[in-house]
Amino acid sequence: MNTPEYVLQEVVTPAEVRAWIDLPKRLYRETPNWICPLDDDVCEVFDPARNDLFADGEAVRWIVRDAGGLPVGRIAAFYSRHKAAIEEQPTGGCGFFEAIDDQRVADLLFDASRDWLAARGMEAMDGPVNFGQRRDWWGLLVEGFEYEPLYKNPYNPPYYRALFEYYGFRNYFNQHSYIWEVASSAASDRIYARAERLMHDPGYRVETIDMKRLDVAAEHFRTIYNKAWALFSGVNPLSKEEAQQLMKTMKPIIDPNIIFFAYHHDEPIGFFITVPDLNCIIGRFGGRFGLWQKLQLLWALKVRKSCDRIFGIIFGITPEYHGKGVESAIISHYVDYLHSDANPYKHVELAWIGDFNPVMNRMIENYAGARRHKVHTTYRYLFDREKEFHRCPRLGVKRDEK
Repeated sequence: MNTPEYVLQEVVTPAEVRAWIDLPKRLYRETPNWICPLDDDVCEVFDPARNDLFADGEAVRWIVRDAGGLPVGRIAAFYSRHKAAIEEQPTGGCGFFEAIDDQRVADLLFDASRDWLAARGMEAMDGPVNFGQRRDWWGLLVEGFEYEPLYKNPYNPPYYRALFEYYGFRNYFNQHSYIWEVASSAASDRIYARAERLMHDPGYRVETIDMKRLDVAAEHFRTIYNKAWALFSGVNPLSKEEAQQLMKTMKPIIDPNIIFFAYHHDEPIGFFITVPDLNCIIGRFGGRFGLWQKLQLLWALKVRKSCDRIFGIIFGITPEYHGKGVESAIISHYVDYLHSDANPYKHVELAWIGDFNPVMNRMIENYAGARRHKVHTTYRYLFDREKEFHRCPRLGVKRDEK
């Protein structure tokens, strides 16, 4: 697999891990819009003590060095048996890809990932993806290079697209990101009209979360998430423990004014979860996140309130309440807050709206008045090159069994 110019090396020793982590810091040194992720956020993905997917899966990392020993490329490959089994064919993943603009380097990394996954029973690989939740480090940036990435969102140079597609990866789905400018964007009057009609029924209500009852918010989030996303292949239901841990992890950065839940007769039926975008602050940390950086982050978030950008993590409505105006009620409450004197934020970015969910895309564009400004692509590579390729089915539509 090696070439005279390049050598592929599995990452095993602490020194190799350090080289793997630090490679993008050198590659992006002259890229003004790239923001260095926190080292620990990346390391957590590959730590069996902190990543539950290791319970039924594996991960491996490689680095490519040139003839002088300089790292010029990296990748990780991974699979979860449970996630692999619910795909059209057993599918693993590759991610955290970084490389110089040389197809030979990319091919070494892709070949290693393919062969490793195939030896473990996989028949396809998605990439670049994460060995974890889809909300983090998922997809290849193909539009919007002039914008900074959100926290734990991918950023890459334009030439990566050619490296993936020349190898044979095909577009499985696109993830759209939208921006809503507080000063200039306006929600459609139709949102308010639909929200008003819904709220005439006293059984409906929309409210923010209570910081003193985050355990309740976590359970309501889990209820909605498991109903709203259960129809999409590849998404696992959240356990109570996972939901509680997620809320615990988010607690230091939560602004309760920008998290909304909808209820019908006290039943949780929808949510819009947004948080301050940490990338507005952590870029100057250089990947470090020790005590001093944590104090700086909390000071910037809680005291100075210097973060002016909101990151939309997830929006969901339970299926039985689709089309009733619940999403309009949530957005109208959200927009009212953004236009209030109490709002310190200037921009809202709504990320990870899949093209397999056309209803949500239309709502955000036509009703919320947001503008699409980034596109990430999740690619899929079938190991059997003669097998027919299928794009991701639309949300709520099950693919026919053959």
